[in-house]
Amino acid sequence: MLNTLIHWRERHLSDKQTTLILSFFIGLFASIAAYVLHSLIALIQHLLTIEINLSHNNWLYLVYPAVGILLTILFVRYVVKDNISHGITRILYAISSKRSHLPGHNCWTSVVASAITIGFGGSVGAEAPIVLTGSAIGSNLGKLFHIEKKTLLLLVGCGAAAAIAGIFKAPIAGLVFTLEVLMVDLSMASLLPILVACVTATTFTYIFTGSQTLFGFTLETQWAIAHTPACILLGIFCGMVSLYFIRAMASFEWVFQRLKAHTYWRWLLGAVVLSTLIFLFPSLYGEGYNAISILLNGETEADWNQVMANSLFSGSSKWLLLYIGLVILTKAFATSATNGAGGVGGTFAPSLFIGAFSGFFFARLWNQEQIGIYIPESNFTLLGMAGVMAGVMHAPLTGIFLIAEITGGYQLLMPLIIVSICAVLFIGIFEPHSIYAIRLAREGKLITHHIDHSVLTLMSLDSLISKEYSPLRPDMSLGQLVHTISESHTTFLPVLAEDGTLLGEVIIDNIRHIMFRTELYQRFTVAQVMTAVPAVVRMNDPMIDTMHLFETTDRRYLPVINQQEQLVGYLSRTRTYSMYRKLVQDYSAE
Repeated sequence: MLNTLIHWRERHLSDKQTTLILSFFIGLFASIAAYVLHSLIALIQHLLTIEINLSHNNWLYLVYPAVGILLTILFVRYVVKDNISHGITRILYAISSKRSHLPGHNCWTSVVASAITIGFGGSVGAEAPIVLTGSAIGSNLGKLFHIEKKTLLLLVGCGAAAAIAGIFKAPIAGLVFTLEVLMVDLSMASLLPILVACVTATTFTYIFTGSQTLFGFTLETQWAIAHTPACILLGIFCGMVSLYFIRAMASFEWVFQRLKAHTYWRWLLGAVVLSTLIFLFPSLYGEGYNAISILLNGETEADWNQVMANSLFSGSSKWLLLYIGLVILTKAFATSATNGAGGVGGTFAPSLFIGAFSGFFFARLWNQEQIGIYIPESNFTLLGMAGVMAGVMHAPLTGIFLIAEITGGYQLLMPLIIVSICAVLFIGIFEPHSIYAIRLAREGKLITHHIDHSVLTLMSLDSLISKEYSPLRPDMSLGQLVHTISESHTTFLPVLAEDGTLLGEVIIDNIRHIMFRTELYQRFTVAQVMTAVPAVVRMNDPMIDTMHLFETTDRRYLPVINQQEQLVGYLSRTRTYSMYRKLVQDYSAE
C-alpha cells in the first residue's frame, strides 16, 4: 500500500507539491500532539488535585514533583531506552550531525514523558517536548516518502513551526521561531510549506480548544513615547536576567552531569532541591502560567498578592517585591533540578515565567522609587515576557510575535520591539549562543545562519578519511624503508608504535639523497630519518578547525588520530576541498 502511494507520488506530483501536502499533514499531526499533551497534563493534574486544596499544609504538593520525575525516569529507562531531554537542542543536533533524521519514537515519547513530569508539578514547560515531537513527525514523514536531504531539513522546520503555532495558537511566532532558532538559509520558496504547517496547526488547535488566547490580557494604558527610556532599561534588565538564567542553568546542570552514572542519587538531589524551592515559593510549582495571569491581569494589591499565596511571605504586601525577586533567582534552579533529576520538559515556559516576573519587578521598583513617569505594571509584565524569551533564545522576532499573539497585545508592538532588541543586544555581548545552541556550539556541531560555517558543520570527517597508507616501525632499517616505499602510492609514510600510536612520518623528498645509496641501508633506521608531524586532526575536531589547519600548514595531507593518539587515517586537502565545494553548491541550490 505504502509503496504504491510512493510510486504514485513520484509519477504524478512534483517535489514542491509533495512538500506542501506533507506540510499540511505535519501541521495536522503537530496540532493533535499539542492537544493530546495539554489534555494529558490537565488530566493528571485533575486526578492529583481531586478534593485537595493547594496550601502550605498540604505536603503532597512537595511530593508530587519528585514522584513525577521518578515515573519519568522509569518510563525513559525501560520504555523509551533513549535520551529525550533537551528537545530543541536535540533537533539542532539532528540538523547539524544526522542530516535531520530523528528517531520515530520521538513522535510520541516526549509527549508522554513531559505530560508525566509537568502533570505532577515539575517546574518546566511543555513547549520544547512538543517542538521535538513536531520535528520528529516532519522528519519521519519525509523519510517515509523518500524525501531528499535538503527538503527533509525543511520538513523538520515545518514540524517545529507547527508545534509552536499549535501549542500557542501563534502562526507567525511558529514561522519566525523556525527561521531564527532552527533553520539556516531558507529561500522564499521554502517559506510557503512552513506557513502551510503553521496555519494548519493553528486552525486545528482553534477547532480543538476554542478561540481563547493562552493568557488573557487587557491593555492598561496606551504606550507613549515617554515610556521609551523605561522600555530600553527594561530590555537591558531582561538581557541581564536572560544571561543569569542561561549561566545558572548551565552551572546547575553540570552538577547533575557529574552524577550521570548514579541515576537515583541524581533524582534524589533534584527532588530535594525542587521540593524545597516549591515549599518556599509555591509559584514554582508546574508551568507557572497561573502566576503569569495574575501579574498580567491584576488590578489591585489584593490581586497581585495572590502570587504569594501559601508561601512564607503570604499576607503582607510589603514582601511582594522581595518575593518576586527571589522567584526570579530560584526559577533557574527549579527548572534545572527538574530536568537534571530526570524529568522531561523545556525552558520555553520558564523563560515566559521569569520574563513576566522580571517585567513586573522592574515596573514596581520603577514606580516605587518614582524614577520617572508612572509605567503600567501589567503592560511591563507583558514586555518582560518578550524580553527574557528573546534574550534566552537569541530570537527577538520570536519574543515579539509570540507574546503579541498569545496575549492579543498587538497594541504594544512598538515597545515589544524595543525591549526584545535591547535584551538580545545586551546578552549578545556576553553570550553569543542561545540556551538551546550553547551545548552544540561548545562541541563545534552547531548549524548557523552562515552558509560557510553550516557547510563545514555538515561535512562528515569519517567520510573523508583515507586508510590507504603504508605504516613504518621506528626500528626498521633504511633498506626496509626503501622496499616499503616501492610498494607505496603516497609521498609520505607514517611511523607507528606497536599500539598504533603516531610517532612521526617519513617524507620521501626528505630522504631522496640517501634512499638510493645501498651502502647506507643498514646504517640508518626509520627513527633516524623520520620527522615530527607538524599538525594532526583529532576525531572530535570541528571541520572549521581542520580547514584552518590546511590553510596554515599548507600540507596536502593531514593525519587523523583518536583519543589514544593512534592513527586512524589521512585527510586529503584536494578531496576535502572538493567535498566542501560540492556541499556549498548543493546547499545554495534552490
